[in-house]
Amino acid sequence: MIYLITGGARSGKSSYAQELALSLSPEPIYVATASIWDDDFEERVRRHRQDRGPEWTNYEEQLYVSLLPLEGRVAVIDCITLWLTNFFMQHKQDVNAALYSIQQEINTLVNKNATLIMVTNEIGMGVHAETEAGRKFTDLQGWTNQYIARHAEKVVLMVSGIPVTIK
Repeated sequence: MIYLITGGARSGKSSYAQELALSLSPEPIYVATASIWDDDFEERVRRHRQDRGPEWTNYEEQLYVSLLPLEGRVAVIDCITLWLTNFFMQHKQDVNAALYSIQQEINTLVNKNATLIMVTNEIGMGVHAETEAGRKFTDLQGWTNQYIARHAEKVVLMVSGIPVTIK
């Protein structure tokens, strides 16, 4: 089963995903995909870690999430946007190469015997990015979200902390 949880910044995506995971399993997995790039972001990661109790198995993986032992488990992958950023940077902002890489990872993940709750951002709903890299990434994020949504059995849009089922 694949769930895609999407929405804007601070819309309640991660909290909803974690609550869903705990409703499906007493011992879920949390996969953090972020690379820590500054003190502010490190503090955000620390707060996220504190939100999870001892029932969680935690993994940190910036690229190859499909290699983690997720079979037969419920796993929150948080978040697709930061995971995608890692591929985008690894491929020196080559949209096609980054898209191909993450699609290969997603293909492997969706074929695992696991319940996956994927958290992503809807970054294309705001103003257009000012830089070429920003515009490329916005396109890449949109295409990746669409790709995951096609594979997902359930897609939830978070709006102001309220889950709105869209698929």
